[in-house]
Amino acid sequence: MKEFFCYDDRLGIHIPNFDSEWDFYRLDTQHSIMFHWETIRGSIPDRIADLENSINIKQAQLSDENDFHRSCELNAEIAELASVINDLWILYREHQEISDKVLQ
Repeated sequence: MKEFFCYDDRLGIHIPNFDSEWDFYRLDTQHSIMFHWETIRGSIPDRIADLENSINIKQAQLSDENDFHRSCELNAEIAELASVINDLWILYREHQEISDKVLQ
C-alpha cells in the first residue's frame, strides 16, 4: 500500500496519494486501498486527542509563563496544533463521503 499513501509529517498520518484516477484501479486494488485507508482514518480521532492533550499542556504552561517572548511562542505552537486538528477533521469528514460512495 506504500505506493498509494504517503506520510504527512505535519498531520502525523499517512494520507492518500494516487498517481491515477480512482476508476483506473482494479476493483480488488480499490478495496485494498479503502481497507487500508479506513484503518488510517480510524486512527484520526486518537491522533486528534493526542494533539488536544498537547494543547492543554501548552495552555497550562502559558498560564504560568511570565516571559512575553515565550508566551508568544506557546501561542504560536497552540495555534499550529489547532490548525493540524482542523485539517485532520476535514480529512476525516471528507473521506467519509468517499468511503460511503465506494462501499455502496
